[in-house]
Amino acid sequence: MDLNTLRQFLVVARLEHLSRAADELHIAQPSLSRTIARLETELGTPLFDRAGRLRLNDTGRLFRGYVERALGELEAARRAVAEAASEGFGTVRLASETFLTFTGPLAAYKRAHPDIEIELHQMPAAEMARHLLAQDVDLCVASQPIQAEGLEAVQLLDEVVWLATPLDHPLASRTSVTIDELAGQHFIAAHKGHWQRRLLDRLFAARDLTPKIVCEGDEPSAIAELITAGLGIGLVPALARRSAAGAPIAWIAVDSPECRRTLTLYWGTGSHLSTAARLMRTTITGWNWDTDEALGKR
Repeated sequence: MDLNTLRQFLVVARLEHLSRAADELHIAQPSLSRTIARLETELGTPLFDRAGRLRLNDTGRLFRGYVERALGELEAARRAVAEAASEGFGTVRLASETFLTFTGPLAAYKRAHPDIEIELHQMPAAEMARHLLAQDVDLCVASQPIQAEGLEAVQLLDEVVWLATPLDHPLASRTSVTIDELAGQHFIAAHKGHWQRRLLDRLFAARDLTPKIVCEGDEPSAIAELITAGLGIGLVPALARRSAAGAPIAWIAVDSPECRRTLTLYWGTGSHLSTAARLMRTTITGWNWDTDEALGKR
């Protein structure tokens, strides 16, 4: 059970498709099939279900967690040694659902530490715990809770989420609106799994309603632009509202205490954080999100 076998297993487990995994690994599919078969023989149990398409089974998911953590520890050791040998700060790897809200702290960090390399990874919150525990990334920022053991967290921001409408929309003159009044309205929303979509679905489900979604996209930053174009209405957090200042949009309060967004920074408990990662953690936790500048800065 060598490291190459374990890395190949992780690719197959992620893609659940031998030919695509072989293409990504640049090896022949028969060779990859034999590698997986030998691994299963060594472990004494199948890791995949092969009825129909290839599927990672419960044992495979259990094994994957251990493999990710083991390889993560080896990568952390490599990075720690490299940092010590070079007497440098290393590299910081930050993951988030979107980085549009991080331009301020990222720019300040780069100005203060121009020699540090920054790796940015965009991913849904549902994948963050696995990548943190595997030490694929150092820090994650999520707009929804990450339920997993072995993580530490600091809340960065708790803010209201507004309803945004075009200026000529019938609701545009309102100061507040109830969820019941939004039934049947045309919503522009993010894909399922994104915090904005989860919030929208949760608010409507509490009233036994389902939102009417006419546009569903991958990039939440486009929601305000599509609302401006008159294609529908949508939920936009206060932080994004500031960046959309001046846009022809009406901002309306939603009459629900649940219509809020919490921004949280996560990292692995006991993980070796490079000097670069610790400095990034300090920058992010020391940022004033209300004024978009470092705390204490005038």
